[in-house]
Amino acid sequence: DMKKTRVRFAPSPTGPLHMGGVRTALYNYLYAKQKGGDFILRIEDTDSHRFVPGAEDYILESLRWCGIVPDEGGGVGGPHAPYRQSERRSIYKKYADDLVRSGWAYYAFDTAEELEQARAKAEAEGKTFIYNFETRAALRNSLTLPEDEVRALLEERTDWTVRFKMPDGRVVEMDDMIR
Repeated sequence: DMKKTRVRFAPSPTGPLHMGGVRTALYNYLYAKQKGGDFILRIEDTDSHRFVPGAEDYILESLRWCGIVPDEGGGVGGPHAPYRQSERRSIYKKYADDLVRSGWAYYAFDTAEELEQARAKAEAEGKTFIYNFETRAALRNSLTLPEDEVRALLEERTDWTVRFKMPDGRVVEMDDMIR
């Protein structure tokens, strides 16, 4: 029993749709159509600080102008609503909790200011700051903080993030059909 191909494009409504986004949407759309599948538009609106009113409509209009018409998604509807990421938090919470519990993810409590300081420090040393397995050891997260402090932060704050915990000492490879 072959499952139907479903691909998604998940832009952030933080301004105009840029060419890199259009390229990604086009690849996904063409792949879905080649396989007789569906192209889904999911709006990645969880960054409320950068949200731009009207950007979601502009994205949909831009895609349509390019001839890319979603089969499901924001502005279109469909059987798997909601299509705005912010409205799907309750759906994802169980899976995020499972990933943390199993050791494949962790809670990060770094503020935007702390991350900016880490970025500035790296640049001053002539380096590029990347949040990865090396830098996470020096940041505020459930891997570096005592368990009671982690519990307190989860209860007190809402601005924490769940991050994937990529394995140490292991190369993760994938076959990128485009590149």
